[in-house]
This record gives sequence, C-alpha cells and structure tokens, in this order.
Amino acid sequence: MGHPVPKCPIRPGDACTLCFPGADGPQNCGLVWLVMDDEEQREELHERTVARRAAPR
Repeated sequence: MGHPVPKCPIRPGDACTLCFPGADGPQNCGLVWLVMDDEEQREELHERTVARRAAPR
C-alpha cells in the first residue's frame, strides 16, 4: 500500500503536484496560501466547490 496522495484545494479533483517550490503538500503551498488569504479568490473557490458538488455526476 502506498502513501496517501494529498489533493489540491485549488484544483479540485487533482492531486497536489507540488507546483510551488519547497512545498510538500497543500498545507504549506504558497499558492494555496495566496488564494485563501484573498477574500474574493477564496469566495470564488468556495462558489466553484459548491457548484461542483451540486452538479449531477
């Protein structure tokens, strides 16, 4: 059994590809920090997440 693969909170459904240098997962990714620190971007991400969850599969 392998290690769990962290998921990217910015790109729902994608694995964390460590696109930010020095990150070892979403918990210390600068991109995640930037989005979550910006009120408008955080709200847009929330709206997209809610819409994706409500969409039929």
